[in-house]
Parts: sequence; C-alpha cells; structure tokens
Amino acid sequence: MNLFLVLAFLFFVGSVSGWVLELLFRRFISTANPERKWINPGFCTGPYVPLYGFGLCIMFLIASLEQYSIVKSPVWNKILLFVFAAAAMTAIEYIAGIMCLKITKVRLWDYSNEWGNIQGIICPRFSLIWALLSAVYYFLIHPHILDALRWLSQNLAFSFVIGLFFGVFIIDVVHSAQLVVKLKKFAEDNDVIVRYEALKEHIRSHYEENRKKYHFFRPFRSERSLQEHLSELKDYLEKRKVRK
Repeated sequence: MNLFLVLAFLFFVGSVSGWVLELLFRRFISTANPERKWINPGFCTGPYVPLYGFGLCIMFLIASLEQYSIVKSPVWNKILLFVFAAAAMTAIEYIAGIMCLKITKVRLWDYSNEWGNIQGIICPRFSLIWALLSAVYYFLIHPHILDALRWLSQNLAFSFVIGLFFGVFIIDVVHSAQLVVKLKKFAEDNDVIVRYEALKEHIRSHYEENRKKYHFFRPFRSERSLQEHLSELKDYLEKRKVRK
C-alpha cells in the first residue's frame, strides 16, 4: 500500500510539474509558437499532463533498482540505470503517441518537422530533453526524496489530498475522452488524422478574429460546432498542402 501511495503522489507531482514545464516551453522556447501565446498543453482540461506522471513513476522505479547493484561498479551501476531511465521516457512517449494514432486517429503532438523524427512521434531533440530531465531527477532529486515519500505515504492527510486529485483527474479524463470520441469519428469519416494542437490553435484564432474571450482551460469551447471547426481546419490544411 505504501508503494501505491508513493507512486500515486509521484504521478500527481509529475503530471502537474510536466504541465508547468510544457506551459513555459511553449510560451518562451517552442518555435511552433512564434507569437509567444500562453497555450494550455496536453490532453486534459486541468493543469496536468499524465505522460509526465507516468514517466516520473517509471524513473522512480528504475532508480530504486540501484540498491540491487545490477553491475559491481557503483559508478557504472548509476550510469546504466540513468540510461535505462532516459530510454524509458522516450519509449513511453512513443507508445503513447502510436496508441493515440492507431486507436483514436488523433495526433496529440507532432515532431514531423524535427530532424531524425520517427513517425512524427519521437525525435533526437526531445529524446535529449527526456535524458536531461532523467538526469536531473536521478542524480539531484531521487537521493533526497525517499525519506519524505515514506513519511507522506504514512500520513492520512496526504492520502486525502491524493484521493481528491485523482477524483478530479478521473472526471477530467472522462470529459476529455468524450471529445476524443468525436474527433475519432470525424477522422474515420474523412480518412484523416486529427492534429490536436492544430485544432486548438484554429479555435483560438476564431476567437481572436471575432474579438472574443478565449477560454484557456476550455480550448474547445465555442459557439460553433466542433464539426465546423474540424471541417474548416481540414480544408485549410489541404489548401496549404496544395500550395507547397
């Protein structure tokens, strides 16, 4: 039970921290956002990105293997576990991306313009970023949080906070899944892949053109139907492809 609560807490911290990192990256660094707008990242409505939550849990489990000394040399043992953690993060990103494409016909992110990308899902640049994040966690954070995690896992108030988070999170996931079902139907009817971020940007542009307030945490809310926005975006992308 303690391990379950620790992983639940790490999922919470990773999901929220990942949302913050994505928010700042898109606002200040990403070349896909030249106008430097604030963009609500991820699949869910709320301030969390589950991919980072799963990733932090995996990194914790891999780092915990250090006590078993996979190789005799302590230095090489750390290096080996770090490599495993970095590779695992890229693997998680690829699995999540390919499942979205194959099952829901939705592309949540697109690295098609990145050098060395594989199916637009993973690429060397972002694999390097995952490796850096893994290094920060494994070498700087993990050694100092084990005692704190043990204390938190035995604290009743901590369990309540985690339960509250997952209650809200599950409701959010169910709501977001309903949207994905609509996107999947459109994709199958029109034999296309829906680009999630492009659709959000299209709806945002509609709000800005009509001088209306854009809903940061509800990016798909609109007085027009989702079908209309999808059809317009499809026509726009097809025209742009013809011009190229």
